[in-house]
Amino acid sequence: MSATAGDAFTTRFEGPAPEVAVSNDMIKRGLIVAPIIIAICGVIWGVNGAFSSAYGVAIVLVNFALAAALIAGAARISVGLMMGATMFGYLIRLALIFLAVWIVKDASWISLPALGSTIIVTHLGLLFWEMKYVALSLSQPGLKSDVPQVSRDHTI
Repeated sequence: MSATAGDAFTTRFEGPAPEVAVSNDMIKRGLIVAPIIIAICGVIWGVNGAFSSAYGVAIVLVNFALAAALIAGAARISVGLMMGATMFGYLIRLALIFLAVWIVKDASWISLPALGSTIIVTHLGLLFWEMKYVALSLSQPGLKSDVPQVSRDHTI
């Protein structure tokens, strides 16, 4: 392996972590829609559906926070560790979601359809909603700024 390739794996990222900013924004949006999701599940599946939905929203929001923390923490150590944390962190987070559901599957207050629906809809809904606010530029990763961007012909 050449010295350049080795340096790429040992390089560490300094400065702000855009994944943390994006995750915090998703958590904020999740807290905004949580009462609506919980109310809908409460209407469909009753009180147990509302409790299950609240638990499901909590699982999703903790999952997003954990993902950002793993990536941001590993990036400060090395790029190679960040890649490993991203890949294996996904598997670990899936296992934690499974464990969180498995622990309560037989509880009297749980409604598995409400819990499963909430986990799936909240994950996908927040990810699609956040796409509108993420800057798709390597020069400014993270959330889009509110400042208008200047185009190449210098018009705003």
